Amino acid sequence: MPQIPVALQLYSVRQDAAQDLPTVLRQVKEMGYDGVEFAGYYDRTAAELRILLDDTGLQVAGTHAGLKTVLDDELERTIEFNRAIGNTNLIVPGLPPERRASIQAWKETAQFFTDLSEKIKAHGMRAGYHNHGHEFQELEGQLPWDVLAQNTPPDFILQIDLGNAMHGIPDPVPYLEKYADRAMTVHVKDRDPNNDKALLGEGTVRWDDVFRVCEQSGKTEWYIVEQESYAYPPLECVRRCRENLRKMGR
Repeated sequence: MPQIPVALQLYSVRQDAAQDLPTVLRQVKEMGYDGVEFAGYYDRTAAELRILLDDTGLQVAGTHAGLKTVLDDELERTIEFNRAIGNTNLIVPGLPPERRASIQAWKETAQFFTDLSEKIKAHGMRAGYHNHGHEFQELEGQLPWDVLAQNTPPDFILQIDLGNAMHGIPDPVPYLEKYADRAMTVHVKDRDPNNDKALLGEGTVRWDDVFRVCEQSGKTEWYIVEQESYAYPPLECVRRCRENLRKMGR
């Protein structure tokens, strides 16, 4: 089976990136990452980012696009910017409370995402959503993650964040498996309930099973590292995460 490439969600090193993005991108490449996922652009134009990416050889695994940036009055600008940097995956990283307050709200949100998917398809792009914990906490007898999955098209990316999901369920693997054909990009984040600074490979995620599901499904295109708590400086944390993945054969 072909190796799934590994990207870094740049939110993990956002303060360093804000100070010196070219150096951070170079270091990320040197650590062994194949690509990056954006969450903001550090006041850089699309043309400037394209040059930095070309200089380092990093690919774009996606961008976390705030909900406002994919509404109609901003969508054209968002599409244009992401086409210029070579990104095809627009992932909404969270929702305001009113869009997730009830199962009906989740269904309406799913319809919004369905419409968004159709609008950007002509530009060679896909929409997606990245979970936190509440998507895996029961609401009116259902899990919002299931509601979202059942009411969005097959090409809508269910970007499961494994560590985040464990704030609602003890084991995310069954849900990764259930929606393996929708897990085009996966946030490979660990979680240890006794250590909130656990790095990838140091928590309780069943990594062998994660890799089995992703690699046998044939649908997963990127593993994306995101580290949001730090036992070391952020760049050292993501270096160790990449090294731990390498020790696991990825």
